[in-house]
Amino acid sequence: MSLKQLPPESRPREKLLARGALALSDAELLAIFLRTGLQGMNAIELADHLLKQFGSLRALLSASQAQFCDYKGLGPAKFAQLQAVVEMTKRYLAETMKKGDALTSPENTKQYLSSMLRDRHREAFYVLFLDNQHRVVEDEILFEGTIDAASVYPREVVKRAMQHNAAALILAHNHPSGIAEPSDADRRITRRLVDALALVDIRILDHFVVGDGEVVSFAERGWI
Repeated sequence: MSLKQLPPESRPREKLLARGALALSDAELLAIFLRTGLQGMNAIELADHLLKQFGSLRALLSASQAQFCDYKGLGPAKFAQLQAVVEMTKRYLAETMKKGDALTSPENTKQYLSSMLRDRHREAFYVLFLDNQHRVVEDEILFEGTIDAASVYPREVVKRAMQHNAAALILAHNHPSGIAEPSDADRRITRRLVDALALVDIRILDHFVVGDGEVVSFAERGWI
């Protein structure tokens, strides 16, 4: 059955306009993006099929061009469109976070850090540099590889913080294993950084560890 044959309240676009995006399933949202289906398969059915093939919406969004275009009905044009949507989402989260106090919306901060770090195949050590109003003035990945005392250099973090005239920092790194639980090494390097930055009167407000579906906050654990 084509989408036009469905009652209006069951068509994804009409449903979104009437009830809002939260009312739609992953398949319905994807169907709006796809716009058309294939022979014998409407857009919702195609979307549902793709989600089952990739395993999840996240897996589809993070697929490589070769993986994405390997499926009938998907090509470079749709891949480019989808990547544009993903990038716009990241920029929206970044802009939302940077406009205000990074600590007033911890969930926004977690969402942003998750979007930046979750799908990386290597560990990345990410720093948000904040002014004295806790607004983000700069953010960057300082180190990549295994995050431990041997690969994160407090002197370099202090140097970059002073270059950005930061009053405080928020640290983050990902666990490619998908398990967000901080390791003993994570706690040791955090303590070293807290001590090093305290010498130049710069505070570390939090350290987030990003996993597959969870983001752990050191501050919420009482470790900072």
